[in-house]
Amino acid sequence: MSRIAGRFAQLAAQGRTALIPYIVAGDPGLDVTVKLMHALVDSGADIIEVGVPFSDPMAEGPVIQLAHERALANGTSLRNVLALVQEFRQSDKDTPVLLMGYANPVEHMGYAAFADAAAQADVDALLTVDIPPEEVEDVHVQLRRVGMDNIFLVAPTTPDERVARIVGQASGFVYYVALKGVTGAGNLDTEDVARHVELIKKHCELPVAVGFGIKDAASARSVAAVADGVVVGSALVNSMARAIESGGDHEAALAAASALLAEIRQGIDSTA
Repeated sequence: MSRIAGRFAQLAAQGRTALIPYIVAGDPGLDVTVKLMHALVDSGADIIEVGVPFSDPMAEGPVIQLAHERALANGTSLRNVLALVQEFRQSDKDTPVLLMGYANPVEHMGYAAFADAAAQADVDALLTVDIPPEEVEDVHVQLRRVGMDNIFLVAPTTPDERVARIVGQASGFVYYVALKGVTGAGNLDTEDVARHVELIKKHCELPVAVGFGIKDAASARSVAAVADGVVVGSALVNSMARAIESGGDHEAALAAASALLAEIRQGIDSTA
């Protein structure tokens, strides 16, 4: 059983919903990312989703696009990200870590080389936003070889027959994008989310985590009532950016992120 599958099984036995924060490696600083990861675990994170900075993050809204720009300006590369995960693992062997990003950096490194390096760093899974299921086999083979999960996105507009194809290739969990458009946009329709989660579960037994549009404890609570996991990204990234824009340092940014995640954790747990 993978570390991700084990975490979801543990939470299911406890009647709890997974909290999955998303951060961009290298934002607000390359030297504080590992400290931020530990702070998020202390604030209630069950799985950490680490964004790999990319120059054209087409699925992201303005908040996370700016985070990618800051991270790249800080010199963050895919190899840096792997090194950060390896550093995180020195004192946390239990929390699953998922890398989320775009195909170009992984293809540039080479699928086999990436899989080997990620396994050495003890990464648990990869989600590549822009590799469709029809073209995923080459990277899929390499991830399976080293025991890494391959996470796939399902959107509100994904036809039922395509949902079946996507989830048939997935492992770990399925990531349902609750809103049309980019990250951080729009308002959640919990009833619509529940319908889509039910549809996905007709095709697989994997947990379903829901992201995009979860901004606070209230929205997280509503999603937690119908999903196995809640992903929060833009709100968390924005809380750090606002802390720094207000004159705070990196410690203030970490404190802001930790406080928001703790509030969201409390909201989620209030549904149990």
